[in-house]
Amino acid sequence: MHTEMVQVLWGCFLLWNLNIAPSQTIYPGIKARITQRTLDYGIQAGMETIEQMIMEKSIPDLKGSESLEFLKVDYVGYNFSTIKIKAFSFPNTSLAFVPGVGIKVLTNHGTANISTHWEVKSPLFQDAGGADLFLSGAFFTGILILSRNDFGHPTLKLQDCHAQVSHAHVSFSGELSVLYNPFAEPMEKPILKNLNEMVDLLCPMITNEVEALSANLSMLEVLTKINNHTLLDYSLINSPEITENYMDLNLKGTFYPLENLTDPPFSPVPFTLPERSDSMLYVGISDYFFKSASFAHFTAGAFNVTLSTKEISNHLVQNSQGFGNMLSRIAEIYILSQPFMVQIMATEPPVINLQPGNFTLDIPASIMVLTQPKNSTVETIVSMDFVASTSVGLVILGQRLVCSLSLNRFRLSLPESNRSSIEVLRFENILSSILHFGVLPLVNAKLQRGFPLPNPYKISFVNSDIEVLEGFLLISSDLKYEPNLKQEPRIHSWEALNLINGHWSGKPAP
Repeated sequence: MHTEMVQVLWGCFLLWNLNIAPSQTIYPGIKARITQRTLDYGIQAGMETIEQMIMEKSIPDLKGSESLEFLKVDYVGYNFSTIKIKAFSFPNTSLAFVPGVGIKVLTNHGTANISTHWEVKSPLFQDAGGADLFLSGAFFTGILILSRNDFGHPTLKLQDCHAQVSHAHVSFSGELSVLYNPFAEPMEKPILKNLNEMVDLLCPMITNEVEALSANLSMLEVLTKINNHTLLDYSLINSPEITENYMDLNLKGTFYPLENLTDPPFSPVPFTLPERSDSMLYVGISDYFFKSASFAHFTAGAFNVTLSTKEISNHLVQNSQGFGNMLSRIAEIYILSQPFMVQIMATEPPVINLQPGNFTLDIPASIMVLTQPKNSTVETIVSMDFVASTSVGLVILGQRLVCSLSLNRFRLSLPESNRSSIEVLRFENILSSILHFGVLPLVNAKLQRGFPLPNPYKISFVNSDIEVLEGFLLISSDLKYEPNLKQEPRIHSWEALNLINGHWSGKPAP
């Protein structure tokens, strides 16, 4: 019964995501901007891939027959075989944004040097040898259409594809090549015709490659398990927005508790990336992203921590005198000789605040100091509420955004009934030390895993910079294509998740 109910809830959640009312305005939690510099780098990095692809392609034989009127020969059969591309050049290749449509690919004035074996047969003679074929005026154009599928994955499609070769020049070698070369020009026209018939097949071939790439894009992770408490939804909320100078990808950027895929009780608000073009990529991470992370972790109980004396001592500053002083202060107040525990529980989701140059996190929580005398039950020594105000440090490590916390202020509030017997200031100092040297190192150790940044396969971030602006975080970065880059397995579909009975499993991308 439990399994069936979970499956029904999953189905309802998916249907809700696929059938949101058109009139409802949805804003992104993350906005990624790709600039013209990315396209320019794409040409540079892509040429190596294109070169490898072209060099590996087998070219079929060119066969045909022609009449050579200047030799009074009605029929000459020819066959060009073992065709190999020795060198090629695409000096005028460009990628450009087409507003509201996609990315235009244009190559012209391309050249290629081709070696081949040739044979000719006629009623009067036959011969064979080698030849060099020089192609010029190669031209290709097409438009890549970018959109979004029903599951929030990006999709690609090639449109308005056209390719041709304008000129072909043949230079023969062989025993009778001295005779053929002066008459090569009449044979260049049929060779060019045959070549362009082959080039006409280039667009379907490239279309197939684009479709394969689109299929791979549909395998990109849009739902990521961050830790044992939460998932992060990176799906596209609409098709890419394309202007003359850049393309914006609007991503959902919402955290969910592992066992509750309900949106948080607040919505993202619109934010605008600054008009910059110095970097290849700009990623805006709104305060909604962090608020949903805070809410999801709070809902999942991730902020509840219980520390023993041993655990606290392992993470305190290695200063025995300082640690001894802290324990002696507690012993002085409570005359304790037995071990104690500190239990911290968030009472509300931590409050996120992003202001220019300043990222803070206020954590409202309660703290209990517990002890368990020998052969007895756990006893509460004291219970009180506090607010810890922390600063958030940010850095990009690899493909992840890593956060760390440092304590700014600690405000303790005690129940009225306890104020007469407890010195608030002394406890603030003691508990502030526990938080600063005991709790935050544990939290930061867990935060070291970081949040995965949205990035295509085998692309790494370089020359990255982070700014805190009003209401959002701005990451500026260049990109580098690394064919040998090892990346973590990706969850590529909702079906890859299994939350039945609280367990999670994911299938890695192939």
